Amino acid sequence: MKRIVNLMLISALTLASVTSCMDRKDEEGKEAVAMEVQKDEDFRPNFHFTPEKNWMNDPNGMFFYNGYFHLYFQHYPDDNVWGPMHWGHAISTDMITWKEQPIAIYPDEKGYIFSGSAVVDNNNTSGFGKDGKVPIVAIFTYHDPKGEEAGETDYQSQAIAYSLDEGKTWTKYEGNPVIENPGIKDFRDPKVTWDGIHQQWVMVLAADDKSLFYTSQNLKEWELASEFGKGVGAHGGVWECPDFFPMYVEGSDEVKWVLIQSLNPGGYNGGSGTQYFVGDFDGKEFTPVKEMQDLGEDHHYWIDFGKDNYAGVTWANIPEENGRKLFIGWMSNWLYAQKVPTESWRSAMTVARELKLEKKGDSYIITSVPAEELQNYRSINYKEDNVKIKGTTKLIDSSRIDLASAEIRFNISELKQTNYKFRLSNSQGDELIFGYDHSKKEFYLDRSEAGQTDFSDDFANKISTAPRLSDAEGLNGIIILDKTSIELFFDDGKTVMTEIFFPNYPWEQLSISSEGDEFSMDHIEAYQLKFK
Repeated sequence: MKRIVNLMLISALTLASVTSCMDRKDEEGKEAVAMEVQKDEDFRPNFHFTPEKNWMNDPNGMFFYNGYFHLYFQHYPDDNVWGPMHWGHAISTDMITWKEQPIAIYPDEKGYIFSGSAVVDNNNTSGFGKDGKVPIVAIFTYHDPKGEEAGETDYQSQAIAYSLDEGKTWTKYEGNPVIENPGIKDFRDPKVTWDGIHQQWVMVLAADDKSLFYTSQNLKEWELASEFGKGVGAHGGVWECPDFFPMYVEGSDEVKWVLIQSLNPGGYNGGSGTQYFVGDFDGKEFTPVKEMQDLGEDHHYWIDFGKDNYAGVTWANIPEENGRKLFIGWMSNWLYAQKVPTESWRSAMTVARELKLEKKGDSYIITSVPAEELQNYRSINYKEDNVKIKGTTKLIDSSRIDLASAEIRFNISELKQTNYKFRLSNSQGDELIFGYDHSKKEFYLDRSEAGQTDFSDDFANKISTAPRLSDAEGLNGIIILDKTSIELFFDDGKTVMTEIFFPNYPWEQLSISSEGDEFSMDHIEAYQLKFK
């Protein structure tokens, strides 16, 4: 009997020990998950749009209506990597603070819902409007995964859907597809705009290594008008996500058409990137200006020279009295987008930007700066004139401005130095280096020591560079900083660089160093960007 009692006691103690061990492991597991979630949130931007959870890439279907900016996006709600594409949805009154909405368009038996655009059909040319409700018409690519797996070439086609409740819910057109595939493997990403000059809808569509132009009167029936792009511009990869629209040249009544054309790979600094062309459109054919007609692979017509601004497009239906051309891009790169060190969500959008078309002589250039709405979030500010720079000089530290949510502007009226090197740093030894090498007339951005980089060999394998496109004697710049991104706008937006990073600790200081004699930074101002 005593032996049985002892055995029972041993069993009870063993069970208690095992249970305690299991409980401890369970608690450790919960703590590990909590730490991983916290790390994800530590990397989540303060003010750049991110999906609440899982995967996001290209911006889609952007339009303004009844006081709201609408942003749809390529979204896979079930995993943090690319998968069956849906259209996610977010709305904003100012393009800065976003509120995510329920998924807008789901894949179906015809395929995934790839990238596309949306227009406000104010005159009801489509006939979808009823009871006085203005139809919003989305134009997107159906991607048939079964056809792709079967080795077919015509697995992408163009389709439409319409909304009668300002973009909340959508009805797919029963006559889809509205453009069938003519036998082109990469046949996608329709961007539609109203051509008021020729009173028609115009679609630009990426097709392998070129752009196709279609026209329509009703958004349902489309006619192929022309093609552009073979042998012109960068062709290091497949052309994707185009945009096409007219713009006034700054300071004049001259109108030119702009074709924005992303490609992957083949970007200026590797991986995905977004180039552009300027020219004329006669309602059928796009003809680039003379200096772009024989444009080679190596050129300087890029919306952004950094690695992390891709597939960007502009908002439709901006009121004429506003007059701005407003743009946003996907702030990542296909080289590493599915590997970045966030788990519960992936990817962010750039800050919204205003595009302008400038002309000097016979040359045209697209400039971009942050949308003015960002200035409404300025709070604490620091300003200083005639800052003397010799050796390494601290400009701003985190006791003055939180460098994880900041706007910084500077001006140097005369460039006397060879190299102007800015450095963001923290107490963990991380540093992000960027600046301007005047001897090479080249900007640079180096994130090789800016925290976590080992998740991809392509992330920080080389310093990004960009040409200086201004011949001004001085240099001005805007620096937009979030937790994990920097957006640089030099020379009033003539040269722009955007890149992401993942520091081990928030940035604590911004400094500048120079080689040679002392010089003056005429002005620097920094603003804390404050959000809820």
